[in-house]
Amino acid sequence: MTVRLFVIFISFIQVFTAFVASAQIGGTSTYRFLNLPNSPRVVALGGNFVAIADNDLSVGLNNPSLINSEMHNSISLNFVDYFADINSGFVSYSRTYDKIGSLAASMQYINYGRFDYTDETGIIPEDAGEFSAGEFALVLGWGRRLDSLFSIGANLKTIYSAFETYNSVGLGVDVAGTYHARSGFTTSLIARNIGRQLTTYTSGNNEPLPFELQLGLSKRLQHLPFRYSILLTNLQKWDLTYYDPAEDVVDPFTGEVKTKSKAGEFADKAMRHVAIGGEFLPGKNLSVRLGYNYQRRQEMKLESRRGTVGFSWGFGFRVSKFNFSYARSAYHLAGSPNFISIAFNLSDFAGSK
Repeated sequence: MTVRLFVIFISFIQVFTAFVASAQIGGTSTYRFLNLPNSPRVVALGGNFVAIADNDLSVGLNNPSLINSEMHNSISLNFVDYFADINSGFVSYSRTYDKIGSLAASMQYINYGRFDYTDETGIIPEDAGEFSAGEFALVLGWGRRLDSLFSIGANLKTIYSAFETYNSVGLGVDVAGTYHARSGFTTSLIARNIGRQLTTYTSGNNEPLPFELQLGLSKRLQHLPFRYSILLTNLQKWDLTYYDPAEDVVDPFTGEVKTKSKAGEFADKAMRHVAIGGEFLPGKNLSVRLGYNYQRRQEMKLESRRGTVGFSWGFGFRVSKFNFSYARSAYHLAGSPNFISIAFNLSDFAGSK
């Protein structure tokens, strides 16, 4: 019966995917902040989603099928210091009910800072003033373990976006399912941001949400203190490449632009869907993380100096009743955002119930 329910759930994801399979990436959808990573652990492993089942509440915002009873009464505070004056983050609280399952309430935000009013030439008039821009999402997540092998979950998102006098309200849903093998292998499938705008920035201009279909895998090795993680992104769209004239290699003799072989072209397209990461676990209260995102490196690198663009790293440790995590991800040579989180369980403090 449980296997049948899980198959029905996966079919449910596929049906929704069919309605939004035409969704595009990179500037053709609104509320893009919903797919930005916030959790240092997730970021350090190279992506914006993981399939690691433990008591880390911060992974539940991205994968609701991992919300579980071990997170009961937990609080997770996450902050991201992005470029310039931009910052983002989220706060989550989880509680478990026997008949319902585990719930996680989150408030996710991104603040783009303040801007000066200017005229069409970029000049700031006297007494022009300033305006702000930001986006928010109230997220109610639900997760339930069907048995020892399968769990399911969903997020309901109420979204508000405001840019100067332009604002929009939207509603989105994530649906996810996870398989937990007895060997410690875990795999999750998630359909993110199924929904629509309820009100638009301008009349008659309805924009799609940033739908994405993802598959995550993880496995802790039996004889080594190490866990690997693999994330497959944007499964709803095969070709994520775009033409960049800066990457053209011209033959000095013929003057023709060299093209990739079919095998090289296929490998490039396939790898743009892959983010890999690993966690080294030398002790119960310490972990060291490293990740690599091929697509980010290909899109953000400079040919003259590639550096560590596409790589990320971080660590987590526990002190007394608090869990701390930090990560840094090389988005571009211009800068690397810092990700910080503090998590604790209210039940660990005297007097908590």
